[in-house]
Amino acid sequence: MEITIIQNLNLSYIRTFALRCAVDLDITGRIQAYGRPMPLNELARSIPIPREKESMLGRLMTLLVNQGIFAQSEAGYQLTPASQLILTEGSNMGANVRFTTYAQVIKIWSRLSEVFKESGEQTLLEKVFDGKKFWEFTKEKPEYGKLFDDAMASLSNALKRGLIASYPHIFDGLNNLVDVGGGTGTAVKFISEAFPKLRCTLFDLPHVIAKALKSESFDVVGGDMFEKIPPADAIFLKKVLHDWGDEDCVRILKKCKEAVLESSKNGGKVIVVDIVIDLENSDTKAVETSLLYDICMMNIHGSKERNKQEWHDIILGAGYSGYKIYPAQLGVNSVIELYP
Repeated sequence: MEITIIQNLNLSYIRTFALRCAVDLDITGRIQAYGRPMPLNELARSIPIPREKESMLGRLMTLLVNQGIFAQSEAGYQLTPASQLILTEGSNMGANVRFTTYAQVIKIWSRLSEVFKESGEQTLLEKVFDGKKFWEFTKEKPEYGKLFDDAMASLSNALKRGLIASYPHIFDGLNNLVDVGGGTGTAVKFISEAFPKLRCTLFDLPHVIAKALKSESFDVVGGDMFEKIPPADAIFLKKVLHDWGDEDCVRILKKCKEAVLESSKNGGKVIVVDIVIDLENSDTKAVETSLLYDICMMNIHGSKERNKQEWHDIILGAGYSGYKIYPAQLGVNSVIELYP
């Protein structure tokens, strides 16, 4: 048993790149277009691949079926709820797969031990790429910046149904909302469309919103969240705070509080969508995923995913009167309401 654990962990990177291969070959799209269970030979012909590689494709599919990405019957391969998330017209999680497997970034992980041996606060990414921080790297590598934008949009697509279906009450009584760090606007677009009476604003750095979606359902404002955030009844922060250390999070949350109080003297709130690490969660896959994200944040941004106590500390440290954490129903992400 113990040797199996080590062997499985040692080879787990193959799962990642098998998934990346499926995305690059658009296997989900081809099965979807086929309209019924797709035999191996039909899948191979649609890619297309040389006839002598068909058995290799079958072995790849066997692994992906084992991992729950596809299902298989006597008639052929079928999509599963997991592979449906990869579809471009679905959540397009394939964009997230391409982002996390970007060749120049993936290579940093072989040097992980180095960050533990040397003093200083330099992240693994900074160490490998001559001191460049993540945001500097995305600017220097436009193709990587585009992958990042697409990946964040895909996460918004994946979260949107769950957010509206599971937490519609968090938008009750609100007149306006600002999506801080909202990227190109995927999240604020679906919120504004789901709640047409709610006036929404996308707020991000000027060079980011220059690439924002065009829509009459929300406004677009450029600025710096560390300086001033447009006033609103609600400030929405999706997957933003995990990019920052505790001190910066306190600064951001203070600016959010100021924006809410400027708009609504007797109410208002900040809505956070982010991971809350819970080691006692019975869903072991969710726990593992949250811990993997934590190591990723540590080495890419020098930040972290937070447990309940760590969230408590930064929320109260920013001067909020209270908060509520809702159980995770958005994959590994929870919703937290903060009350000024």
